[in-house]
Amino acid sequence: MDYFLKGNKTLITYSLIMFVIISIFGINFFISFLGNILLVLFLIPILLVVVLLIGFNSYKSKINTCSNCGAISLGLSDTCMNCGEELKDTNKWSKLDKNPSERTIEVKAEEVK
Repeated sequence: MDYFLKGNKTLITYSLIMFVIISIFGINFFISFLGNILLVLFLIPILLVVVLLIGFNSYKSKINTCSNCGAISLGLSDTCMNCGEELKDTNKWSKLDKNPSERTIEVKAEEVK
């Protein structure tokens, strides 16, 4: 018996701790604790996927394509590394260059009967 107690000292210690915790908090505590652990295990991968999608969209918005040769640049320089053509950020500036009066939509009110 003495050999069993020496060899399984941690097992007996954890068993006593679990017995005390179960008697104080009850089984409901452990069910909710395990549920929370499983919830975290499922939510962490979803959170990582969301962070990766946001990072990919941020990376995608910085990409410029040369109108002359078609080379792709990350937007770190103003000129193309292939042909030396000046890069224009077509995504950002094409919407901002237009005159606002050209983009205004006229709306006429109608009475609904």
